[in-house]
Amino acid sequence: MSNLASILETEVREEIAQVKRQSQEKAAEIVNQAKEQAQNLLESRKRALEGEFNAGVVRAKSAASLEVAALRLSAADSVQKRAFVEAEQKIRDLANSQSAEYRTILGKLIEEARGAIAEPETVEVNPADLLLAQDVLADLGLNVPVKGNEQVQTGVRLVAKGARTSVQNTLLGRLAQTRDSLASQVARVLAQ
Repeated sequence: MSNLASILETEVREEIAQVKRQSQEKAAEIVNQAKEQAQNLLESRKRALEGEFNAGVVRAKSAASLEVAALRLSAADSVQKRAFVEAEQKIRDLANSQSAEYRTILGKLIEEARGAIAEPETVEVNPADLLLAQDVLADLGLNVPVKGNEQVQTGVRLVAKGARTSVQNTLLGRLAQTRDSLASQVARVLAQ
């Protein structure tokens, strides 16, 4: 019996020691969190005071800068719009030219679209591009019907079997997709 009492006493002591360790660890964690919160609060207040001081200085400088920036932005926006209108017109002129360059581009657009639809049921192009597209398809070794579609401009639309899926690959579509990234590049050039 004394053996059992000694075992129980040892277990109780171990449990008490473990609870004590856990309590000390938790207390240390709480103290560390409190210190961290206090430090964060001090830093936050310091930053706020510095910010208020700096804000007064910045407000005076930024009022003039804003007006200058607004004028620049307005001018840059106007130039950007004009640049994209001109780019679209040059693309349309290229397509309307039916040149060897446009023929090559049309072939590449078809090949790229075939990456999504390997065996199209039909190829749609602008009615003005029908003959050119037929020649390009023949050069590519593709025996696919070509249809005119007024909605397709400066490129092609491949329609999958069953007409459930289609892929449009046009120069104007690409310009539209890259407009945001190009706009930032144009803005940087204009800002210089």
